[in-house]
Amino acid sequence: MTTQDPLLAAVAGGVRLIELGQPFFTGMPCSPNHPGFRMTLIRRHGDMERLDGGSAANEIIVTGGHVGTHIDALSHVSHDGELHGGVSAADAQRGGAFTSHGAENLPGLLRRGVLLDVAAVHEVATLPPGRGITAEDLELAAKRAGTEPGEGDVALIRTGWARNFGDATAYLGKETGVPGATPDAARWLAERGVAATGADTTAYEQIPEGAGHAVLPVHRILLVESGIFILEHLNLEALAEAGLHEFVFVLAPLRIKGGTGSPVRPLAAVSA
Repeated sequence: MTTQDPLLAAVAGGVRLIELGQPFFTGMPCSPNHPGFRMTLIRRHGDMERLDGGSAANEIIVTGGHVGTHIDALSHVSHDGELHGGVSAADAQRGGAFTSHGAENLPGLLRRGVLLDVAAVHEVATLPPGRGITAEDLELAAKRAGTEPGEGDVALIRTGWARNFGDATAYLGKETGVPGATPDAARWLAERGVAATGADTTAYEQIPEGAGHAVLPVHRILLVESGIFILEHLNLEALAEAGLHEFVFVLAPLRIKGGTGSPVRPLAAVSA
């Protein structure tokens, strides 16, 4: 039986999925602003056996909504007491869960994705700690890719910082700083109307040496002013190694009612 649906036909022709996120595990790097990820078995095989010899194991998971690879909902950040669209943050969060811009409203994404490989532009495996990524850097990365993000796309910025994920101290960069987008880079993306943007670091934006997360102006520009979702803790190494700059971006957030974010497993889909 043949299908007339072009999307089904494309999938039937063979699709390769590339992981864009980090695995979740106890002790993984976590922003100091959020409770860390913990998982343990609360029931092991053999703790209880059924009459037919069967047994089951299960776990308990404790995590913040902004730990590991995740997406920020529009309720995550406010400015001068307001969320995106002028919604009162105080009113929206009354009762212990958001009634506006909650994580249950995060969209599933099946969009064109564009990799902006800033590390490759500067011919380094990893950008220096605390290095700010400017609009000019994004222009150069887009030129290198042969395409730039546009309306409704997902723009992913590679710093190479995912290479440090196995070393929590280096990855979090409390003393050294972490590379990331500057306000003018955020405005460059907002001008192009992207639906979402992400990076391979803890906070997406530039964290200067010793500054920590004291101020996060890029979150204000993207989430509050522009309604653009932010993805953090990505791993873009496999995508970069494959030389892919344009792909189908796939994402399905958890529908956490009243939440401010969701753990995710983003994927790049390309022809096999």
